[in-house]
Amino acid sequence: MQLELSSRAATAIATLASCLTLTLMSSVASAQPGQGRAWTSDPRAEDRTYHFADTDEELPYCVFASSKISADEPAPLIIALHGLGAPPQIMCNSTAIDLAEEGGYILAAPMGYNVGGWYGSPVIRGPGGRTFGGESAPENLTELSEKDVMNVLAMIRDEFNVDESRIYLTGHSMGGAGTLFLGSKHADIWAAIAPVAPAAFAMTENRTEILGKLDEAGVPVMVVHGAADEVVPVDLARTWVATMEELGMEHEYVELPGVTHGPVITASQAHIFEFFGKHSK
Repeated sequence: MQLELSSRAATAIATLASCLTLTLMSSVASAQPGQGRAWTSDPRAEDRTYHFADTDEELPYCVFASSKISADEPAPLIIALHGLGAPPQIMCNSTAIDLAEEGGYILAAPMGYNVGGWYGSPVIRGPGGRTFGGESAPENLTELSEKDVMNVLAMIRDEFNVDESRIYLTGHSMGGAGTLFLGSKHADIWAAIAPVAPAAFAMTENRTEILGKLDEAGVPVMVVHGAADEVVPVDLARTWVATMEELGMEHEYVELPGVTHGPVITASQAHIFEFFGKHSK
C-alpha cells in the first residue's frame, strides 16, 4: 500500500519515523518504574511464538489470562497493538496486566509481523524510504501485518473460552492507526475499540469512510491522546473526533494534560478498561 501525502503531512510523518523509537525508549521506560527495560513484559504475562506459515517464520506475541477466568464461563478479550519500533511486550506492561487481572480479561498483543508493519494500514516510511521493519521489508508487509493480528486473535479464540460479545481492540501510535483500520475493516468482531495517540496521518483523508463503517456496525470508539504529545500532534486526534461528532457515532475522547507520546500508553489504560467494561455487542 503506497502513500502520497501533502508536504505538511510528509514532514510530520518523517518526524514520526525519525523520532519515535528514541522517544519510546526513554519516556516509556520512565513511565513504567520497576520494569528495568522498556521492552519487558510484566512477569505475569507469557511471551510466546507461533509458526507464521506465509513466510516460514516464528513470530512473537504475548498473552495474559486473568486468574478470574475459567473454562466454564466466557471471558472478555482485548487485542493490543504496539507502536512503531516497539515489540508486543510493551503492551503487556504492569498497568495493563493489573487492570486485566482485576477485570477478568484475556489480554493478547501480537507483533503485527514486525515492529513497523502498520497492521494493514498504509506503511509510513522515514527518510530514504526506511521502515523499522528493515530495508528488506516485503512488498506485502501490510497484508502480512494484518494477517498476524488475525492469526493471534484466532489462536486465542481457540485456546480460551472467549466471550464473542466482548472482544475489544486497542493500540498505541502506529497501533492506534491499526486499531482504526482493523476496527473498521473487521467491524463485526469488536464490541468497542480504543486508539491511543493514533498515528493515522495516512488515513485522515478517508476518515469519514473508516469511521462510517464503525458507526454502521454500532462499534463505540474511545480516543485517548496526550495534550503534550511531541510525536503525533494532538490536533490529529481532535480531527478524527470532530468527524465522529459529525457522524453522531458513539464515542468518547480523553485528552490527558501534560502527557507525552510514550507515557500515554500506561496513562490511557485505566480509561480504556473502564470504557470497554461498559460495552458489549
